[in-house]
Amino acid sequence: MMPHTREALACLEYGISARKGFTVLTGEVGTGKTTLLRRALSSFSGRRVSTAFVFNPRLDVLDFLEFVLTDFGIVPQTRTKSGMLLQLNRWLIERFRMEETCVVVVDEAQNLSWDLLEEIRLLTNLETSSEKLLQIVLSGQPELEEKLRHPSVRQLRQRVSLWCRTQSLTESQTHAYVAERLRIAGASWPLFSPEALELIHRYSRGIPRLINLVCENSLILAYVEQIRQVTPAIVESVAAELELEVQPFTISSAALGNGGLQFGSESEDKFMAAFNRETQGRRDR
Repeated sequence: MMPHTREALACLEYGISARKGFTVLTGEVGTGKTTLLRRALSSFSGRRVSTAFVFNPRLDVLDFLEFVLTDFGIVPQTRTKSGMLLQLNRWLIERFRMEETCVVVVDEAQNLSWDLLEEIRLLTNLETSSEKLLQIVLSGQPELEEKLRHPSVRQLRQRVSLWCRTQSLTESQTHAYVAERLRIAGASWPLFSPEALELIHRYSRGIPRLINLVCENSLILAYVEQIRQVTPAIVESVAAELELEVQPFTISSAALGNGGLQFGSESEDKFMAAFNRETQGRRDR
């Protein structure tokens, strides 16, 4: 497990166990948010934790409350908003007396409507004098963070105790990730050449889901062609078939030296002046 993944997992586990109320997990598509959520929840298997996992947030308020009650194992006695909230509150108080933690996880939370976001915020009002009765985890793509910056949901944002983030892998982490997956699968020799792994990182942009996809299809193609080790040509062929674009080549500031390119500085002015002279020269020719 990568360091940033361990950090996000520890953040989720702490937010739930410490009854922090609101925890937000964000990350790009395919960076393992749902897997991380399930790993965090499974870590509480030996403890008193009840969970409701909402995997489809495109619900109205009544459907959302009914889904949460049902996933907690509660049979709704009525389908009115007030009735379901009263029933949920009584159930949460009973669980609190039994020293049980109750968690609602909302996946793909960037798709929540504004009305439902406000209703979810109001659920955190279900509390004792000292602790929250309900722990809420919102998980979504980076658009979720943008949504939570909107002035209309500033009250909800102020209640977020912890922000957890998943990240794409660096090139060295991609190599280590593939090597570990192959080790677990029982591989006895390097199935990917270093050059192939470099291309896999560039095409996948370090996103684990895409790494898995490119590697799997590359291994299948290598098997079909009876090639012992995946080559860059195979990766190129797979990437073309999957319509993946290579990650643009970038130069790190460390490689450039002197702090890299300082935009808005004197170096930028010199660069633009040279560029303009070159452009004018081409026009003259």
